[in-house]
Amino acid sequence: MHTPSTTALAWTLLIAAGLLEIVWAIALKQSEGFTRLWPATIGLTTAAISFVMLTLALRDLPAGTAYAIWVGIGALGVAVVGIVALGESASPARLACLALILLGVIGLKVVDG
Repeated sequence: MHTPSTTALAWTLLIAAGLLEIVWAIALKQSEGFTRLWPATIGLTTAAISFVMLTLALRDLPAGTAYAIWVGIGALGVAVVGIVALGESASPARLACLALILLGVIGLKVVDG
């Protein structure tokens, strides 16, 4: 049964899982193809935790919505970290596409929230 408290917890888990996706993706980038122990360990550990949290959130949220939001948070977050910390491109077209991802994540939360 989906109560407001279980649904709120599911959304919290989903958002946290998406934020951990940012951590694991950047850590794996820093692991340089699994040649650096600590970034690889952090990446794999946070990936596992992120997957578990996503799985728990899926008990109370629609699969398509939850997965799209999880991926959207991760993709947007990794792109922002790439721009801010890794010197990746911040072209207007790239920023516009990232804004569309953000609008999509917000829209899915509003529609299914």
